[in-house]
Amino acid sequence: MSLARMLALVVSGLAIAATPLSAPAQTMKPEVKIGVLTDMSSIYSDLVGAGSVLAAQMAIDDFIAAEKPGFKISLVSADHTSRADVAASIARKWIDEQGVDVLTDVAGASVTLAVSNIGAEKNKLVLATATGQNSLSSEDCKPTTLHWSYNTRAVAATTARAVTGDGAKTWFFVTADYAGGRSLEEDATKGVLAAGGKVLGSVKHPFNNSDFSSQILMAQSSGATAIGFANSGPDTINSVKQANEYGLNGKVALTPLLPMITDIDAMGLDMAKGMYVTESFYWDLNDQSRAWSKRFFDQRKKMPTMVQAGLYSAVMHYLKAVKAAKTADTGPVLAKMKELTISDAVTKPSHLRADNIVLRDMYLFKVKAPSESKYAWDDYTLLKMVPGEEAFAPLSESKCPLVKH
Repeated sequence: MSLARMLALVVSGLAIAATPLSAPAQTMKPEVKIGVLTDMSSIYSDLVGAGSVLAAQMAIDDFIAAEKPGFKISLVSADHTSRADVAASIARKWIDEQGVDVLTDVAGASVTLAVSNIGAEKNKLVLATATGQNSLSSEDCKPTTLHWSYNTRAVAATTARAVTGDGAKTWFFVTADYAGGRSLEEDATKGVLAAGGKVLGSVKHPFNNSDFSSQILMAQSSGATAIGFANSGPDTINSVKQANEYGLNGKVALTPLLPMITDIDAMGLDMAKGMYVTESFYWDLNDQSRAWSKRFFDQRKKMPTMVQAGLYSAVMHYLKAVKAAKTADTGPVLAKMKELTISDAVTKPSHLRADNIVLRDMYLFKVKAPSESKYAWDDYTLLKMVPGEEAFAPLSESKCPLVKH
């Protein structure tokens, strides 16, 4: 072999040795498994429950029809009965034994916080679509928990500002004695004060209460011109109904701080008329929301709540991210979820902020009188859209360790 030939071979070998090895290709699981951990039988079952499972399945079906993914998608669901210990046990079993890739819904503040901790421990995504706990994007934020539909600041402060601005300057709160209720009262108080109002007092009630007579009498005796109900679900319905039985409707501004469309329907427009309501979704908002909600209604026989719509959006965005990342591994999927714009049948273009909350626009409504309602579930008049930057606390106030100040 000539010297020139030998040198050429050596140079070629060195060039090959110097070529960096490409990163191992990410492999796509043959099946992506989504777990809807919801309340099927307790206080929040009408707001989430079977409707949340339906919303998740609709997202899966719509994604498959539109994107034709090369992987199978399966859905599991379970009832956490609004107990954090039950939710935590199910979440661990799903992740450790059943290969669930992502958990969603997790209604209730204590349930959400428990499942969020497990998600962080196991490096699994938690799409918190049915809780308003502000701390999820602040001191309790976790890299793997994404806060999707609303928080108490966005709904309670917006509603309280509107009611106070409409003339009800003095407030008394009837508050559920748990983290979510206290958070609603705290945020509504900020809205009242910002609008030039005053808080005269508050009283607590137990979770899933049936008798609000003592709380209503205390609110009445305070002389307040607005009563803020810092609770949700049946607690909201029952407290407003009992205030109505005491003759307060029309005399003071009865103001639920977290009502959803199913609560208003349960109260009836004659009782709820004139109430201010802040939500992130309303079925009759536009052609797109009406078309999606009609499909939901055809199966559920109720219009979707904002948290059920939020769950559809979260699952759809998650699946888009899985396809874009070409893997169901948490890190790459999370990166894609933050990179991609959130846009679907129930969500205007939005994005995940650095503190892992969806910075979405909110909507301030007024409940119609029966004479104004033209058809079933025609409950709201839109007053204004509140931009996400106004509805949610600024990023500078977040205590989330993911945020670099």
